[in-house]
Amino acid sequence: MVKYIIFDVMGVIFTVGDDVENLLVPYVRSLKPETTIQQIKDAYMSASLGHISSRKLWELVGFEQTEILTTEHNYLENCFTLDDGFLPCAKALKKRYGIALLSNDISEWSKYLREFHRIEPLVDAAFISGDIGVRKPDAKIYRIALEALGIKPSECVFVDDNPERIEAASELGICSILFNREGHGYQGLRVKAFGQLTKLLI
Repeated sequence: MVKYIIFDVMGVIFTVGDDVENLLVPYVRSLKPETTIQQIKDAYMSASLGHISSRKLWELVGFEQTEILTTEHNYLENCFTLDDGFLPCAKALKKRYGIALLSNDISEWSKYLREFHRIEPLVDAAFISGDIGVRKPDAKIYRIALEALGIKPSECVFVDDNPERIEAASELGICSILFNREGHGYQGLRVKAFGQLTKLLI
């Protein structure tokens, strides 16, 4: 019996999947054009593994201490688009299942976005790479989530927009659904919108 629905965040709950390439890099470069793309990507990777804080990331990509708070809030509040279908879907699923998140993200940013978009009350648990020190598709992050939730792989459904991360979860015996907003040539279970997902799971 399925007990939990586990959602990826970027590319599922929020519409952009590669937030580094498509959001963070353009945002930083628009303000600090002297900062290289590789500097931004390296700083993000370190922060998304919990090796540095989000504040240190902004320092590494060229921002002064006095600029960081405003810069970060502007980025998080204005650059991410919540899929309009997520909240209705999560509220419907919440009546039957636990809801968890499993995301490659910076700890502070993930928490801020969950609170800003009022996602937090719907979430029973959040497993963020910046807290755990492991990123998908490493099997360890899925096992950590399963153990913390006290469930077997067969007792959850994992929803992600990346076929590689879907395959990694499937190899552990987790029922996985590709949120196929990008139109990947994927032959497994897939949906394109939250309305489809809701109908599939209820």
